[in-house]
Amino acid sequence: MQSIRISRIVRKTEVEGPGLRYAIWVQGCPIRCDGCFNPHTWDMNGGEIWEADRLIRDIEATLRSAPELEGVTFLGGEPFSQAGGLSKIAKRVKELQLSVVTFSGYTYETLQRSDNAGWHQLLKYTDLLIDGPYIKKLHDVSRPWIGSKNQQYRFLTPRYSHLQERLGSISNKLEIRLHPDGTITANGMAEPADLELLLQLGYERKETRT
Repeated sequence: MQSIRISRIVRKTEVEGPGLRYAIWVQGCPIRCDGCFNPHTWDMNGGEIWEADRLIRDIEATLRSAPELEGVTFLGGEPFSQAGGLSKIAKRVKELQLSVVTFSGYTYETLQRSDNAGWHQLLKYTDLLIDGPYIKKLHDVSRPWIGSKNQQYRFLTPRYSHLQERLGSISNKLEIRLHPDGTITANGMAEPADLELLLQLGYERKETRT
């Protein structure tokens, strides 16, 4: 049975790819980009272990409660470090007629050249890949879901090919959640000034891309 180390799950988000999405931040990253705002996701032994089947059941339950769900997004951490388990989830997601968006700090060319079967399986089930490491000196959030100028959209299936011509009209957004224990979490794309304001408000650093 395949298991996955998870940093965080947001079951309904509108800022991690097209439409309403179930977002999974995996735990563990070997790339560790300078300036990454999620260094707590780097530890390969951190997070919480979920069985792939448990995640699938949770996605199915979320879809029943929110039939407008568009798809699932894998972020990190580095999703391709756990490609075997994620590809099993992605396969079921596609059977449910949902889409798969995957973020990776590896370039598409690196993923393609690899002889890692799990990497190729995850690519097979990914509709939209957003690839490349975050490069601090190339910081740019003018495009949706992307943090630096080197990162690219890879439309691996026709599912989102219609977005290619109108990416410039899609604005980045930031979702902020106030939890019962008083902590504030955020996800989405933010400028450093926005994050500094959140820190002043007691923001707990979780899964915001800068």
